[in-house]
Amino acid sequence: MPALIKICGISSVDALDAAIEARADYFGMVFFPPSPRHVDHHAASALAMRAGVRIGRIGLFVDADDNQIAEGVQAARLDAIQLHGEETPARVAVIKERFGLPVWKAIPVASEKDMGAAAAYEDVADLLLFDAKTPRDAALPGGMGLRFDWNLLGRWRGRSGWGLAGGLSPLNVAGAIAETSAPLVDTSSGVESAPGVKDPQRIRAFCEAARKA
Repeated sequence: MPALIKICGISSVDALDAAIEARADYFGMVFFPPSPRHVDHHAASALAMRAGVRIGRIGLFVDADDNQIAEGVQAARLDAIQLHGEETPARVAVIKERFGLPVWKAIPVASEKDMGAAAAYEDVADLLLFDAKTPRDAALPGGMGLRFDWNLLGRWRGRSGWGLAGGLSPLNVAGAIAETSAPLVDTSSGVESAPGVKDPQRIRAFCEAARKA
């Protein structure tokens, strides 16, 4: 079965249209002002309306409070909530119960120890998204084009659904799927011409490569 595809950090109509035409399964909207991919609620609502039911809508939040999440959920009519901060398993459980939506939890990975920490989220998250751990002084928790040692995923025997993120591009996504058997792949900076600027041609190339893997 082909890996599912998510294009994260979409903030323009051109990028959204490219993702839909390339048959991506999900697109991500970032609700985190420090990010160059941040969308306000007006823009998110417009993107969600244009997307309709043709592609899944995922909202990315970083250590957000309930009010911030509620505003994003309502504006974008989200299909799932992605948590990309330091949310604890207890916090994930609260969000899942309050909003009644699937919750994806990003797990930053740099070592085998990080893979072990993912087990704490298995019973509360619907999907674990393994992403490269960013440097301590980084301004953003992801979307920096970094990748981790994919061999670490060979030791993962979790029960939850999972996906692979971090440094994926049209050039390496097929190899990543072949090496890890990832059931979902997620890219952001790997399909950009500049930070926050999605390249429709790269989106199409990424989806084509992932589908052929």
